[in-house]
Amino acid sequence: MSESVPVRCPACRREHRFTAPSYPCACGAPVTPVLDRRTAPSAVAHRSWDDEWIALRCPACGRRDQWPHPELGCACGTALRLPVTDPPADAHAEPSAAPSAGHAGADPAVEPSPEPASSPPPLSSSTPAPPGPEPTSTSTSTSNSANSRTPAAQRSAFRPVAIRTARDAVAATALYLNWLGHQDVRRADQRPTSGIGLASRGLLAQVDPSVRPASLRDVECLWLTAMTESAECVYFSLAGYADDARARADQLRVPLFVLDLTGTPQPVNATAGALDARGG
Repeated sequence: MSESVPVRCPACRREHRFTAPSYPCACGAPVTPVLDRRTAPSAVAHRSWDDEWIALRCPACGRRDQWPHPELGCACGTALRLPVTDPPADAHAEPSAAPSAGHAGADPAVEPSPEPASSPPPLSSSTPAPPGPEPTSTSTSTSNSANSRTPAAQRSAFRPVAIRTARDAVAATALYLNWLGHQDVRRADQRPTSGIGLASRGLLAQVDPSVRPASLRDVECLWLTAMTESAECVYFSLAGYADDARARADQLRVPLFVLDLTGTPQPVNATAGALDARGG
């Protein structure tokens, strides 16, 4: 369970208790950022993509993914960014490779007998990644997309997170896409015309946390961007969609979802309903 830490707002000096959120790794284990108690939180004056996200490594499987940087909203209106630190050095340590007692005094000129083959250990910061395409682009083939999904029959019930801020809407969408079977959700390479872009293998998602309904142009721009990336697309909105946007989405077969305040995406059109039913 995440530890609750005291946080003082640098603007009004109010004290808060903050518990770091836990994010679900693709392996099913929780990934929780370690808050740095020795560093004071900073007020968010300007936002940038690099500051909005942090890279966290799963303590169970070693997988490294990007997740939203922990933030806290103070009653005075200041948004506080909580500093994080690396976990203890031995948190992800691999088993020691020190020689056993039988080899301690062996002649260095004599090579030990080969060990039986075993499955490779989880990736760590000191272990190079195996050769293959890096998932840094949304342009992928359909076969690669299928490999990153979990069959709908194996899915458990979706567990949403309540939406209070725009960042919560992004986190809820990422959780839902992960639940659908897209296990490599990350920031999209191209920033959308509005809202926030997320990407997975063969999928481009747009999250619109604004209070205005998504427009026809928003839906068409998402669809065109996905076409250039050879990917499918899906739209998530907090405020719904304009009538012409819904009609155009039906023509283009773009799934439309509305995010309620519980963090549960609700299908708006038939394409979204089919996606929710089958997963991926």
